[in-house]
Amino acid sequence: MPPVTKAEATTDKYDYVVLGGGSGGVASARRAANYGKKVALIESTGRLGGTCVNVGCVPKKIMWYAADEAERLRNAASYGFPNSVNTAAKFDWDSFKPKRDAYIRKLNGIYDSNLARENVEYHHGHARIKDPNTVEITTQDGKKYDLKTDYIGITTGGRPVIPSDEDVPGASLGVDSDGFFDLPSQPKRVAVIGAGYIAVELAGIFNALGTETHILTRGETVLRTFDPDIQNTLTPWMEHTGIHVHKNTNVAKLEGQKGGPITVHTKQGETIEVDTVLWAIGRRSNTEDIGLKNVPEIKVNKHGDIVVDEWQATPYKSIFALGDVAGKALLTPVAIAAGRRLSNRIFGPEKFKNDKLDYTNIPTVVFAHPTIGTVGLTEPEARAKYGDAVKIYKSSFKALYFSMIEEHHKEPSMFKLIVQGPEEKVVGIHILGMGCDEVMQGFGVAVKMGARKQDLDDTVAIHPTSAEELVTLR
Repeated sequence: MPPVTKAEATTDKYDYVVLGGGSGGVASARRAANYGKKVALIESTGRLGGTCVNVGCVPKKIMWYAADEAERLRNAASYGFPNSVNTAAKFDWDSFKPKRDAYIRKLNGIYDSNLARENVEYHHGHARIKDPNTVEITTQDGKKYDLKTDYIGITTGGRPVIPSDEDVPGASLGVDSDGFFDLPSQPKRVAVIGAGYIAVELAGIFNALGTETHILTRGETVLRTFDPDIQNTLTPWMEHTGIHVHKNTNVAKLEGQKGGPITVHTKQGETIEVDTVLWAIGRRSNTEDIGLKNVPEIKVNKHGDIVVDEWQATPYKSIFALGDVAGKALLTPVAIAAGRRLSNRIFGPEKFKNDKLDYTNIPTVVFAHPTIGTVGLTEPEARAKYGDAVKIYKSSFKALYFSMIEEHHKEPSMFKLIVQGPEEKVVGIHILGMGCDEVMQGFGVAVKMGARKQDLDDTVAIHPTSAEELVTLR
């Protein structure tokens, strides 16, 4: 169904108006509509699904699958398929990208259909808050109209940042993580600047698909906010696979032209010539032009995040913010969960009057090579909180899959359990290795339920799997 216009709006006043058509906004809008409320959702780009669907989780995972397939093809000879090596020689990026993009457009249509099926009005335009109960929409042709509402949900998400050319001369020659998905062809050489999970994931994809890959980090390791054993296992393995990890490195300037070649000059005096530079140094919330000046009690922090309380509430009783724009746990399932709980509480039955998202023990994964799963506290965080009451169980091994693979290509696996107190309550799980992205979901449930080490010990192992390591640790 195409977006509605002012003339097609079905009411003079809505129960709920949502700014932003990403995963969190759509989830919150649909849940409110499920309760029979009049809901409008406003999206400026014309593409529903937000970062995750369009330039994030979904197309990234598809590219990860392509990279994983390349690795499996290279290993296939070890499993009795000797002619497979030639088929893995060249990835056809040029033909794969349109196929991937077509799937994303299909998802956009599914999001659109879901809104229509549940009677959420979808307005295409730029939304600005005029007052605590009014949202102004500016359409693509510059026309403006207002929506009156009891409640406003701000779910405008965020965007990747690139330094200005004033701060880093030539910085604009690079692309950001959104731009990764616009690349029409595979670069032969790439420099990824950053060391967080986005940098690690995209560098791993490039490398597995055959691009000469450099990653520049200001520290000694990648993923510096993750558990040290994750950092210290993944970083050397990335180097082992051929990624050039430039440690303790700061970028001074870029020289060249878009499309390459581009020369990266570091403050340490190193020069790196590549075809593409990809910045992955952080994100900023989309709060600059949504009318916050008209609701001055709403505060934003230095990252542009809207400051909310545990109920996603702002100082205005009618305005809430959730998802990436609220700056906490920037993950699609978090935005969805927060959005649904908010609508449950505001519009749902009495049993949901205290519904809110608990931001503790949120499991997450990194689609690195190999994959990573994590939930709960890192070891430094646990020791800071519990001191000497912390105990560590850890196992490093090679998954059975690699028993047939040459030693040089055997990926590491590292499983770590962090417990505290005499009951050995599990307060952190950090796993790295083949299949850890899938393994983490189930163990995330266990940690959320307050599992003890003994509960894991009492669970019969599934053999032979990597996951069984977590219930057999000694």
